[in-house]
Amino acid sequence: MREEILFAGFGGQGIMFMGKAIAYAAMNEGKQVTWIPSYGAEVRGGTAYSMVVISDQAIASPLISEPTICVAMNGPSFRKYEAKIKTNGLLVVNKSIIDGEAKRKDIEILNIPIIELASEAGDHRIGNMVALGALLGKRKIIALESLINGLKDIVSSTYHNLLPVNEKAIRKGFEYGSR
Repeated sequence: MREEILFAGFGGQGIMFMGKAIAYAAMNEGKQVTWIPSYGAEVRGGTAYSMVVISDQAIASPLISEPTICVAMNGPSFRKYEAKIKTNGLLVVNKSIIDGEAKRKDIEILNIPIIELASEAGDHRIGNMVALGALLGKRKIIALESLINGLKDIVSSTYHNLLPVNEKAIRKGFEYGSR
């Protein structure tokens, strides 16, 4: 198993946290992992992406040119990365803010109302957790519980009171992605 995942969107959408969370959970499962965050010129509101490679084998390079999975949280990321996804890959699209339809027919597309589901979970700002859950619902890269349990290790104890709402968002996304 080898997945090359690209999370992309605006700064402030939790792009780095998505990459860190799934990388940490995969590492706790004993998988080989690399994680590379990248910010645009502006952090909040600018473009951001993070690359995660998860594998059962040693990883020679952490760089991704053709992801097997892309989570596009905004329109510019959707337009930029759709064409780069490997055949039979997965594109998770934040339909809450992305207009337009994917043109590719050789990849799986998951259009998901991320902000609406995050609001239902309790906070519209945790769309990144909905996206992670949906990704794991479509592709069983790691166990859902590994992601949820790993959050308490990477979230500052100051914010542990927010773990239940994050778990709820992850589960809502997982349910949506599992359909």
